[in-house]
Amino acid sequence: MASLVLASASPRRLELLRRIGIEPDRIAPADIDETPGSGELPRGLAARLAGEKCAAAAERFPDSYVLAADTVVACGRRVLGKPRDAGEARRFLASLSGRRHRVWGGIAVRAPDGRAAARTVMTHVAFKRLEAREIESYLASGEWQGKAGAYAIQGRAGAFVKAIAGSYPNVVGLSLYETRSLLAGLGYPVP
Repeated sequence: MASLVLASASPRRLELLRRIGIEPDRIAPADIDETPGSGELPRGLAARLAGEKCAAAAERFPDSYVLAADTVVACGRRVLGKPRDAGEARRFLASLSGRRHRVWGGIAVRAPDGRAAARTVMTHVAFKRLEAREIESYLASGEWQGKAGAYAIQGRAGAFVKAIAGSYPNVVGLSLYETRSLLAGLGYPVP
């Protein structure tokens, strides 16, 4: 049986896969440029990044199934990536305060025979109006570091969420329904 390579360093994605009984044989993050292209919309960005990560990992592991994903948080057409510092995280959280935003998840899978499949998943998330002290407390927790949109819904920021429509695991980092479907469709033996 061919092995499964997870082309991601995200511990959240690995944990999500384990929840549905999928254990990658190898973790091999793909190092690509994640800068959005000029005029690139959030949905397209999520799809492109997942596809490029999958292709890069597949070159290194041509005889394996490769799974790659990317998460893009968008406030309108504006992409809120991983903040560089607390100041940028503060601005991101202030822009999400009292608003609905979208979380786009790009998923790409490649089989050992070269067949590939991909999906893009969108989840709506509505934040409560955040008080300045709530933002500062969240920043002090450090939980925002390395997180698209400067928050982790599965952590303390879950208290900011008034409503969600769509896949909760997508917001955490990987939509499980679509991932399992893609793997199964390409012949990977999912549990």
